[in-house]
Amino acid sequence: MTDQPNIETWEQIEELVERQDSPGLTAYLAQLSPSELARAMSRLSEDDQSAVLTLLDPEDAADVIEELHEAVGADLIEDLPVPQAAAIMDEMDSDIRADVLSELDHGDLEAILLQMSPEEAQDARALLVYPSDTAGGLMITEYLAYNESLRVHDVLNDLRENAETYSDYGVQYVYVVSDKGNLVGVVRLRDLVLSPGSTPLAKIQILNPISVSVDATLVELEQVFDRHMFFGVPVVDNFGKLVGVVERADVEEAHGEVAERTFLRFGGIVGGEELRSMPMVSRAFRRLSFLTPNVFLNIMAASVIALYESTLAQVIALAVFLPVISDMSGCAGSQAVAVSIRELSLGLVKPRDFLRVWWQEASVALFNGIVLGAMILGIGMIWKGHFYLAAIAAFTLFANTMIGTSVGAVLPLAIRGMGIDPALAAAPILTTITDMCGFFICLSLAALALSWGVL
Repeated sequence: MTDQPNIETWEQIEELVERQDSPGLTAYLAQLSPSELARAMSRLSEDDQSAVLTLLDPEDAADVIEELHEAVGADLIEDLPVPQAAAIMDEMDSDIRADVLSELDHGDLEAILLQMSPEEAQDARALLVYPSDTAGGLMITEYLAYNESLRVHDVLNDLRENAETYSDYGVQYVYVVSDKGNLVGVVRLRDLVLSPGSTPLAKIQILNPISVSVDATLVELEQVFDRHMFFGVPVVDNFGKLVGVVERADVEEAHGEVAERTFLRFGGIVGGEELRSMPMVSRAFRRLSFLTPNVFLNIMAASVIALYESTLAQVIALAVFLPVISDMSGCAGSQAVAVSIRELSLGLVKPRDFLRVWWQEASVALFNGIVLGAMILGIGMIWKGHFYLAAIAAFTLFANTMIGTSVGAVLPLAIRGMGIDPALAAAPILTTITDMCGFFICLSLAALALSWGVL
């Protein structure tokens, strides 16, 4: 089948599925980029998605699943018969397979594991034990390790005999282990190929190679790869036994996913991840769980205006400045929140450091508050031609910038100290505080100015 320029990718896939053209479908999917494949699969109906995986052999179906988000891949796997799902899982890379399996319900997970090959199922169970943001959760178990007693020709013979199996491995190093499986050294492929066949591995190995524990955090892994230009780093358990390899690309991808989840939580996606291919009801409830509490928080902020209705009615021009004050002080606070969350994630600050964090932000808040207040004073004088009105707006913005920045700096630390994700809770609380304080300061000053007869 040739591509037709006016037909979308998913429409061509639908046509191939309708014709039950397994070879044609395999060839067509192979030529798609990962992003185009993921986009096309998201546009297919659930029946067509299942049909695609059914028409492909398990290895090609595994390649498709690996290009999709793990939550999407898990949904597709759950819709397949257990034997077919298990066959696809057997063909997947160990790290991606663990990510997909972790998204499954417990019942589906156990059913698939029981149908998988015993070796692959055991490997999957071992990886599922580790948190996803640790070396154990990110590592792959496809690596080459040989006993320290072997010679170069033993390793080269094994590589030739198992070339097809090892072709999918990202081989850059050969690891040397003891009789107990403990990591002893590492051999570069260049040294392996260029050494005489009778040379013992122990003679060409690099002793005491850099390794990481299975419990190493994502931040610790990033630090290792920042210091060393490694393709991958061996992972050892608490007894020094080699259990896997964590690759630079996987660490970078995990860092990007963490940043994406944080960004989504800032935007009110409570689940941390959402795709429009997910069920509508699930997506709606994810968002409502964030929006519903915000109704009450916003009512609290609006109640301040209600207390000063008569003042606002007499000085209606203040209504022009209230949104500016609210937005600008909220932005200043959000900047402080972002820095605090970043430093918390890097381990640079702890919840108990709130006084030091506040003091470091205070000077920034003071300077920015003065500059922003002066700008509003000048704009207010030119726009409304009333000094006292402009002065009230200017002082309110100055004061609220100080408040917003101070609160934004320490709020994530306080929330983390209570065991709550600051990326999720900090934004709505900060907005409510800055709105209430801004409205209260501005309208209180206006009421005082009215009593003095200067407005």
